[in-house]
Amino acid sequence: MYCRTGTCAKRCLNQNMSDESLKGPTMSQIDIYTRPMCGFCHAAVRLLKQKGVEFREINIWTSEGGKAEMVQRSNGGMTVPQIFIGDTHVGGCDDLMALEREGKLDPLLQAA
Repeated sequence: MYCRTGTCAKRCLNQNMSDESLKGPTMSQIDIYTRPMCGFCHAAVRLLKQKGVEFREINIWTSEGGKAEMVQRSNGGMTVPQIFIGDTHVGGCDDLMALEREGKLDPLLQAA
């Protein structure tokens, strides 16, 4: 779905298949830490895109210090994705999907 290696960023950007972390830091209130070939990461990213919100995707394999930052922000969380909305650490994909099922995701996104 996405090229996460950074080696073909120009081609991916031209095809509207950009990895947000390749574009550099943004002022996003939503951060998602991912890695390539992770089905849970893709599902979480897909839901955020369906919601039409802007977010910053940090690929922990290609982002300098991305994994260490993720572990620190998530209080030791080593699995991906790790999702942050505003000051709230949502957790992983299952947690994000649970918020959606419970009708709690949209209010959280609006507050970010």
